[in-house]
Amino acid sequence: MASKLAKGSIIIFIGNIIFRVGGYVYRFLMASLLGPSAYGILGLTLPFQGIFQILAAGGLPPAIAKYVSEYNALDKKDLANQTVYTALKIMAFLGIVMGLLMVFIVAPWLADFFGKPEVLLPLQAVGLITPFSVIVGAYRGAFQGVYKMDYILYTRAIEQLFMIIFAVALVMIGLSAFGAVLGSALGFALSALSAYIIFKKYMGKYIRKPSPDFEFSKKQEMELAVSLISFSIPVTVAALAEMCIYSACTIIMGYFLTSETIGYYTAADPIGRLPLMISSSLATTILPAVSEAFSLKNKNLLGKYVTNVYRYGMVFVVPMCVGIAMYAKEIIGLVYFTNPAYIAGAGALAVLVIGMTFYSMFTISSSIVQGIGNPRIPMYLLLFGTLVTVLLGYYLIPIYGIIGGSLAITIASLAMMIPMLIVTFHITKTKAPIGFFTKIIIASIIMAIPIYFIQFFLGHNTIGLILGLIICPIIYTIFLIAFRTLNPEDINAARTFGNKFGPLTKYVQKFINILERYV
Repeated sequence: MASKLAKGSIIIFIGNIIFRVGGYVYRFLMASLLGPSAYGILGLTLPFQGIFQILAAGGLPPAIAKYVSEYNALDKKDLANQTVYTALKIMAFLGIVMGLLMVFIVAPWLADFFGKPEVLLPLQAVGLITPFSVIVGAYRGAFQGVYKMDYILYTRAIEQLFMIIFAVALVMIGLSAFGAVLGSALGFALSALSAYIIFKKYMGKYIRKPSPDFEFSKKQEMELAVSLISFSIPVTVAALAEMCIYSACTIIMGYFLTSETIGYYTAADPIGRLPLMISSSLATTILPAVSEAFSLKNKNLLGKYVTNVYRYGMVFVVPMCVGIAMYAKEIIGLVYFTNPAYIAGAGALAVLVIGMTFYSMFTISSSIVQGIGNPRIPMYLLLFGTLVTVLLGYYLIPIYGIIGGSLAITIASLAMMIPMLIVTFHITKTKAPIGFFTKIIIASIIMAIPIYFIQFFLGHNTIGLILGLIICPIIYTIFLIAFRTLNPEDINAARTFGNKFGPLTKYVQKFINILERYV
């Protein structure tokens, strides 16, 4: 049980690192090549890229993962295969429609709404992304359903690599923010091609082709499509609400603030979301795992999945969020060293990353609830969170600028997390690890104390950041041990994770051996 969850999460975690690192390289290069003003224009297009990708996908990738996992567990592999192809038909149609809608209707209206004509072409380029992104999403849903997370990793790597190459080339020849978005479209196109090749060549052993006697009428396919759409509608609404929570404040900033100021927030935003690569890795893996345990009516296995996914997530997320908040100036200064002006986004980063602690908990809980067939609960809470974000953002941004936007997201995330945790532990009949959470929070706060003194004596610079990266993990680990936070199962999961470090594996395993003595 733990090995499957840990292995899948580790692979997705690696993929998320590639995705995040690639995203940071892309953002760093675009920030350096475009400057704050044009980078702010690019920042205004990114929310709509996400929104239209969600609309085009129709929430079907999680539905594919859920039904493929269930059908394989019940040995109905013909239906698992049919699920993928039926979903692809739906998503191809939606991708084309949404792309055309963005190009000819939405983009011109938004350019007029923002009062920024220069945003028109980049927004229209977003319409070129959606057809390719939905194809990638469908195949990734199939990969997730059979726990082949490494296939997701490969497609993400291709997407990021070619997105960066094409975007840099197009910006350098003078296409500005439009070239940056067009580079993303080309990256998605190649990722879609790679996903198709992987599915055709390697997925036969996991999702077999329909047997010769397998018959599936048009009526049955319509019923399957209805089942997929029924599951996907609340997932889509939830994903849109999630995107709005991320993006509503950016859109509001587009109305109230200058492009240059938005550029500072755009620089801080991806760093603030860094902890989500851990929670999203676990959430991606836990959905099919929980779905399988629930379909087999294995309450003991379900309870272990739920407890462990929170433990594995929070032991990393909480100290990471605290560290980023404390070192906000140093991190932005280091990442965007070519343009010190971006340090103006440090305050927004410090507030935003605290909100990502709350949002990480919400993300994991949402995936658990979706996996056991209750996608409407996260949807309702996300809609509530969206409303809170919009209202607070509209009030706070004119007063506090980009920090007001971060504060709105943080408060909304907390307001969603609390009821989501209560609902998750109630419906899974699992006891919340409150003692574990408390120890993690205390250890993280103690870890942060030396950072204050380092900054007091050395100032906000890279040397202090490096010193903190050395000292703080040691202090955090010592107090995890002192508080008896870890158990033998955690050590086993750590060993599995430690085997993924290549030439450093033996040193990692030695460190785990030391931990084991005290656990």
